[in-house]
Amino acid sequence: MDGFTIRHDDELEREYGKWVLVRRSLGIGAFGVNAVELPPGESIPEHDETERDHEELFLVLDGSATMVVDGVEHPLRKGSYARLDPSPKRTVRNDGDVVARVLIVSAPVGSGYEPLEWA
Repeated sequence: MDGFTIRHDDELEREYGKWVLVRRSLGIGAFGVNAVELPPGESIPEHDETERDHEELFLVLDGSATMVVDGVEHPLRKGSYARLDPSPKRTVRNDGDVVARVLIVSAPVGSGYEPLEWA
């Protein structure tokens, strides 16, 4: 069937032992979406999205994580969402004792997205 892709988590491509390549595995082209599985004590590289002009959304799927925005720590638990404009420096760190699983979604600020009235 054309027009959609369905994959279970264990069918998604993985890279560098902790990145779950959701976008590539599903063939998504309109926005970025990946997950990261951070073992205790690990983090993603600190970065900003100024050059790409991307807004990012982080969602903690499992475990807990610490979102560090411009050097300020923000503890996140399972089910927490964090949205960032392109400019702040950010990283996600796992200070817990179990794997933290975080979904990261991004798209250019000027992507042309138009929300539904009710949303």
